[in-house]
Amino acid sequence: MSDAAKDVAVDMNAAAKDLAASVKEDAQASINVIKSGTATKSGKAAEDGYKNLGGVINGVAMPSVQLSSGHSMPIMGLGTWKSAPGEVKAAVETAIRMGYRHIDCAKDYANEHEVGEALSVIFSEGIVSRDELFITSKLWNTDHNNVEAAVKESLEKLQLDYLDLYLIHWPGSGWPHPPDVTTPYATIWASMEAMVPAGLARSIGVSNLSVVKMGEVLEACTIKPAVNQVEAHPYWRNDALLAFCAGHGVHVTAYSALGSPDSAALLGRDEKPHGPMKDPVVVAMAERLGRSPAQVLIRWALQRGTSVLSKSVHSERMASNLDCLSWSLSDDDVAALGALQTQMRMVNGNYLLQPAGPYATIEELWDEPQGGA
Repeated sequence: MSDAAKDVAVDMNAAAKDLAASVKEDAQASINVIKSGTATKSGKAAEDGYKNLGGVINGVAMPSVQLSSGHSMPIMGLGTWKSAPGEVKAAVETAIRMGYRHIDCAKDYANEHEVGEALSVIFSEGIVSRDELFITSKLWNTDHNNVEAAVKESLEKLQLDYLDLYLIHWPGSGWPHPPDVTTPYATIWASMEAMVPAGLARSIGVSNLSVVKMGEVLEACTIKPAVNQVEAHPYWRNDALLAFCAGHGVHVTAYSALGSPDSAALLGRDEKPHGPMKDPVVVAMAERLGRSPAQVLIRWALQRGTSVLSKSVHSERMASNLDCLSWSLSDDDVAALGALQTQMRMVNGNYLLQPAGPYATIEELWDEPQGGA
């Protein structure tokens, strides 16, 4: 690790405090956009984002955030992780007809071909045009030395000419065990940067990167990561990382915003805690507001200024998730959810751990204790 990156680690908590005001400002801008459907912090660029990328759901325009790349990304996305084979095509078609304009994919999800089939139908029927959608994919661990080939493989399956956003999925290379972890992250990032002038990706970013690892990328980059897609929910607020990213102009997308309730069995972690969906504070708040716990958690994520990925193959839940654009939590409710004591990653990346390193422990992978910095 470079000396500068070590300095980032030492200063992480200080940076979080110094940049908290910036996070609050970005969150308030997001609230204003969602309520009004008009430009706030991003001005004309935000208006263009709504016009070019926004669907309309129950009379509410789909808000977008302007990325550092200059492109706009819809603030609500449909996730495709953990969808069973044969379910994704219908889910993507339904979502786009309903108003979703942001679809999150990855090679590792093994269903990009189904997404591509759905997009082909949607385009052929004239439901939307290509420039009205925002499609994300991710570089898998085995492809860190073959970025261009990996992008083209995803594009072929998705039946697209370019991606709106391409992310490095995880910091560890190689799969299955033992992983090849010899490729420096800066080298991978340089290959990612080449995808932009090649016209294969309009924006590039990262996923599952700690503050320390983000600092290393920022030191070496020519094109700054536009997005860091990470786990974030009331049981894992990720406050320090959100603050760091806000201070460096990197947008944060929250995945597992519901706490990934099935991740214990899937990833082999401890079954407790069960996640925020069953937290008494969340349940009571949902009952009081006449909303579901899932809606409360999604709305909380939006009011923090993050974009949100919600995964479902059921049309009723898709519609319920989109309805989160039409109402707000009070400041007191936002604060109550942000004060929940349980803090634990539900998707902790434990499969990347190896006794020989470079990540032998969860603390080394995330550069902070399991309970956060």
